[in-house]
Amino acid sequence: MRATALVMENQLETHWYVLHTYSGYENKVKANLERRLESMNMADKIFRILVPTEEEIEIKNGKKKTVQRKVFPGYVLVEMIMTDDSWYVVRNTPGVAGFVGSSGGNSKPTPLLSNEVRQILVQMGVDDVKTRFDYELKEAVRIVSGPFANFVGTIDEILGPEQKARVLVSMFGRETPVELDFEQMEKL
Repeated sequence: MRATALVMENQLETHWYVLHTYSGYENKVKANLERRLESMNMADKIFRILVPTEEEIEIKNGKKKTVQRKVFPGYVLVEMIMTDDSWYVVRNTPGVAGFVGSSGGNSKPTPLLSNEVRQILVQMGVDDVKTRFDYELKEAVRIVSGPFANFVGTIDEILGPEQKARVLVSMFGRETPVELDFEQMEKL
């Protein structure tokens, strides 16, 4: 029963996914998807849609001009909760060729890792890379993934910019520090 609850819980997590679009249609896909999530009431499952860009200084005819350059031409990032409904809405948006990381057909894609998303957002200059986790020092947490899964520990240090924490876990009769991503643990 507990394993089923964990699987159900993990399916309702927010993750970032990469969409493959037709070349040059990234902004149209973003606009189409924004309209669809409004009209199909998916704002509670599809949150942010980004075309990864960065500012670049271009010099033409001796004049400096700041332009937006696409970091990943042909790709759009979507922050969403992956359900059958949200997958269908995104996958069937005009201009979307498919999700990156799915093996085709009706298979669900693999989300980006949190450090990959953070790196892209920092490169774009997006300031809201702040963590949505509200862990505190000395708080008890359960480790949910990795080699220490199901261990319980206490937060000893929070490494905010890296979205990590140092957790003290009791092993072999003594406290052992373990560095974890915020996604690898949950509050008790």
